[in-house]
Amino acid sequence: MKRGVGPVVALAVVLAWAPCVQAQTADELVEKHLAAVGGRAALSKVTSQVASGTVAISAQGADIGGTIEITKKAPNKSRTVMKLDLSSVGGGEMIVDQRCDGKAAFASNSLQGDREITGSALQNMLNASCPTPLLTYKEAGGKVELQGQDKAGGRAVFVLMYTPKAGPASKLFIDTETFLVARSVTTLDLPEAGGAIEQTTDLGDYRVVDGVKTAFSVTVAGAAQTIVITLTKVEFNTPIDDAVFNRPGVK
Repeated sequence: MKRGVGPVVALAVVLAWAPCVQAQTADELVEKHLAAVGGRAALSKVTSQVASGTVAISAQGADIGGTIEITKKAPNKSRTVMKLDLSSVGGGEMIVDQRCDGKAAFASNSLQGDREITGSALQNMLNASCPTPLLTYKEAGGKVELQGQDKAGGRAVFVLMYTPKAGPASKLFIDTETFLVARSVTTLDLPEAGGAIEQTTDLGDYRVVDGVKTAFSVTVAGAAQTIVITLTKVEFNTPIDDAVFNRPGVK
């Protein structure tokens, strides 16, 4: 290869954050957010999510494109598979397969090898419950705090700090008009990336799928790379075998 490609940092892409207006308390903001996404009744019926589309990664001066498939199953099983075309940097195809079975997580990279996902990155994946952690955050031992207002992407937003029972907190920027999450910021300890990394996720192009508003545009930016995900298809409640999330070789 002409140029090296840095490690693709483990992602815990949460596609189901959502809305609030003139909220007086953090709890009221959460409820308005859930109502804007589709309501507790609709969200409570979601048992799985399957999404697919394209991905574009900018890292270390290289621009790489490919496809992405994201599979989630309640409460917190997930799998993300990216097939990346490295021809722009003199390579072939690289497949990145990241899985979480609800207890442990594993990343497989066809060029860089396999590894366990541990620490805050693992806990962040475990906390990313389907369809959204805010639906049952109290029952899970989490808390939320309203930290005032700000701007994100030129839009006025409420700033909500979501702190799970364990693992890293996330700062959510909720649009004051639509009550959809416009941005989230989380700091993860990623040894493979050199230590603590602040990860900013911008969400947009919300569309209604089976009564639930879902972001079809997701941009994840960190110190070393920017990942742009453009979804073309999202389905809910598709039957999924739990084996899909197991580490390769484990039945």
